[in-house]
Amino acid sequence: MLYTLHETSYYGAAPLRLTAQLTRDFWSSPLNPARHSDLGRRLFATADLFSNITRRYRRPDWGIDSVTIGGHDVPVTRKTVWSSPWVKLTHFSRDADALRRAGRRGPQPSVLIVAPLSGHYATLLRGTVQAFLPDHEVYITEWENARSVPVLEGRFDFHDFIDHVRQMLQVVGPRAHVVAVCQPGPPVLAAVSLMAQEGDESRPASMTYMGSPIDARHSPTVTNQLAEERPFAWFASNMIYTAPPPYPGMGRRVYPGFVQLYSFMSMNLDRHKEAHLKYLDHLMADDGDSADKHLEFYDEYLSVLDLTEEFYLQTVDYVFQRYLLPKGELVHRGRLVDPGQITDVGLLTVEGENDDISGIGQTQAAHDLCANLPGELKADYIQPHVGHYGVFNGRRFREEIYPRVREFIALHERRFHKAADVS
Repeated sequence: MLYTLHETSYYGAAPLRLTAQLTRDFWSSPLNPARHSDLGRRLFATADLFSNITRRYRRPDWGIDSVTIGGHDVPVTRKTVWSSPWVKLTHFSRDADALRRAGRRGPQPSVLIVAPLSGHYATLLRGTVQAFLPDHEVYITEWENARSVPVLEGRFDFHDFIDHVRQMLQVVGPRAHVVAVCQPGPPVLAAVSLMAQEGDESRPASMTYMGSPIDARHSPTVTNQLAEERPFAWFASNMIYTAPPPYPGMGRRVYPGFVQLYSFMSMNLDRHKEAHLKYLDHLMADDGDSADKHLEFYDEYLSVLDLTEEFYLQTVDYVFQRYLLPKGELVHRGRLVDPGQITDVGLLTVEGENDDISGIGQTQAAHDLCANLPGELKADYIQPHVGHYGVFNGRRFREEIYPRVREFIALHERRFHKAADVS
């Protein structure tokens, strides 16, 4: 019912939204001699703000057409190299001739970035991809919006996520490097554990976990506490709704993206109010650059996707309530998942000092779980002065975190090739 009300309110606001758009266009038209007047700027700013608040935010574009390497502009093309109804594995393919001109000869490490399936699209990691591109063959998971997947395609749950990660590592491999950002940490570690148990030659050469709730019992945040305080039945009864027409996935039970978005925004409501008031001030002051930065952020932040009921509820249950992986109780397709079986995959964990989503220690827990991994294959880093978003994006990520990840990957790329030469 809530989903239907949400859609009804969107379409019901259409006349007001259209009026606001016409008002905005009228007062911004170069043919309007009063557009620079104080009244004109105020009317334009108010109409623009209302239009943006009530409009639909679609899947953002990547906007990555090239990368600068050694002072050379290298064209980049996105290619889908594997897919299922639930995800596209996208390769950011760099032009080979331009790479040679930039001094990049020979193969570079292949990196699979596993984007979070937790409400936002993979484009939230645009800055992450841009940082990795000069030095790596970059692949990323682009998860599908559950409301866009017809019911006939079946279910997608936590175990399907693990299977998908394994399949994508086999496509990217052999011995690629996997980077899990936030939510995927537990299922990615589970996938690598199973690959190690089976001696799968496509298991990664290294794995990096960034702000991931490997063991959410450590330094519990507001998010963790909510999951603990509410019984499982509460989440099933209050957070799951049916996708309505005209979506292709109509009838599918989902955790709506707009519910997750409201939860995120309510944690910092005053900050978002202040940001929109500043945006209004920038428009009235004709400060286009500052207004564009605001729009760029919120175009990404307000673009959300739905999760399947089964994936969402299993994640709450497995990761945030029963802690199955760190307690050694996670069973996948009848097999106990044992990270202790990992003996030759490099492990790097990255956390943010001020992370209010995955607290300090939650990601580091991977080191204890990988008990049989030699110490020389492990590394840990805590970035001062950053929150959750800063662990994988922004200036400190580019200048302080990424160089450490790059060197870690390079170290284990050399280790893998040295071992291959010996054998």
